[in-house]
Amino acid sequence: MAAMCQALHRRISSLVCRAQSTYVRKMRYLNQLKEDDSLCRQAQTSGTFYLFHNLSPFLQKVGKKYLVPQLSAAEMKGILEKFQEAEQWMEKSVLIGCSDEHRPRFALDLGALDKSVIESELQGSFTDLRKALFVVDGKDSPLLASAQALLRWHDSHQYCSKTGQPTQKNPAGSKRVCHASGVTYYPQVSPVVITLVSSGSRCLLARQPSFPPGMFTALSGFCDLGETIEEAVRREVAEEVGLEVESLRYSASQHWPFPSSCLMIACHALVGAQRAEISMDTLELEEACWFGLEEIVEGLKREPSSSKQDDGRFLPWFPPKQAIAHQLIREWLQQQTA
Repeated sequence: MAAMCQALHRRISSLVCRAQSTYVRKMRYLNQLKEDDSLCRQAQTSGTFYLFHNLSPFLQKVGKKYLVPQLSAAEMKGILEKFQEAEQWMEKSVLIGCSDEHRPRFALDLGALDKSVIESELQGSFTDLRKALFVVDGKDSPLLASAQALLRWHDSHQYCSKTGQPTQKNPAGSKRVCHASGVTYYPQVSPVVITLVSSGSRCLLARQPSFPPGMFTALSGFCDLGETIEEAVRREVAEEVGLEVESLRYSASQHWPFPSSCLMIACHALVGAQRAEISMDTLELEEACWFGLEEIVEGLKREPSSSKQDDGRFLPWFPPKQAIAHQLIREWLQQQTA
């Protein structure tokens, strides 16, 4: 009887969804997959899979382009049959989205298996995510970032912080449960403010010692517990460059998987011209300076490979267009040239 009621509910939900937009139907279908374990397991047999190996995504190079292949369930089975316990591996996959045609997308990390065998079979390679995000198509970058973040979360939350007992993920990977304590764990995101500070016709960019040579970007930092976005921006700017923000405005947000699952909250901040002298925190930053309009234009054109000069110094260059820092710099530039 319960099975009949459940089937009827799905049928009614399906009919209602047809009257909704493509986006609404897709979001409701994804939510069903997260809540209905049997439906999600069924979807694994018809979905597509993105492969990772120790959190590095699998890419294929075709000509000068890097593609992110989506493997069918049958292709996945063919690969896993080369290893033992193949069926158990499909259970390790996590749901990361679906197409407009409602074909589910999963991510699966095969880090315990021989990487060379998989790469040889599929004619590609597992690539560090930082590099992958900047060489694949723009539509694939967010999916890879969110997939890696979810896989990383599951890898680091295999035990309950209350009991120390193993936790178990649901088929969709949207949560983990400790059956010993009844505690349910959900993936969490750490908010980070990233701020482009400006004063008149100049904007402030900085670099940390760990950055690639010559790269400058906007200031950023994690929000403290209990802080608002506005408070976090003002505190970070004061701490890192010794400036007091007079006003700020929100620009946009971006998921960023480094160092873990972060939500980058991008803002523009203004400081007064009479209080624009930089007092840099040398423990946090290696360099911070004001850039004029022409310097920004040239820096956006410059490639990392062409920034090194004959004397060994590096000319400034800025994050690529996939990074939200690039968007902040472009927005400032457009405002200056409007």
